[in-house]
Amino acid sequence: MDAEREKDFREFVATRSPALLKLAMLLCGGDQHEAEDLLQNALIKTAGRWHRVEEPEAYVRQVLYRQQVGRWRLRWPRREVTVAAPPERGVVDGAGVVETRIVIRDALSRLTARQRTVLVLRYFEDLPEAEVAALLGCSVGTVRSTTHRSLARLRQLSPELFAAGPGTGRAARDLSTAEA
Repeated sequence: MDAEREKDFREFVATRSPALLKLAMLLCGGDQHEAEDLLQNALIKTAGRWHRVEEPEAYVRQVLYRQQVGRWRLRWPRREVTVAAPPERGVVDGAGVVETRIVIRDALSRLTARQRTVLVLRYFEDLPEAEVAALLGCSVGTVRSTTHRSLARLRQLSPELFAAGPGTGRAARDLSTAEA
């Protein structure tokens, strides 16, 4: 990579990494270390093709999606690491925004990687079913059925997300009206 392209790539990484890390966090179910690894790998792949990339952010997002799909297609499950004490939870503010984020993150982390990926693409990235199907390499019907089962599982795991009362976050409202 020549000096000019390297400068452009570094600028892109500096400006867009926070937003891309948020997406990676959603795809990884709130696991920051896994999200950082996912983003780092996507940026490495992007750097190698930087001279051919026309839409850098769209390209990195596509790499993130595909890498996450590859992770849940592995034949063997990842083993969980046990720790002596559970991790600390964030401080809840008075408006309930942080609480809603924690509940959403926890609920998403309890879904399968496939379910989580479909919900993130559909409702947080706001992609149409056809585009999600193309990204994941499956049919639109599979996206619909996975979305339906994922939302049902979310309702079972965290019914408070689907309450229509005050303090419910935008994402929760979006999820609760998804099948209406």
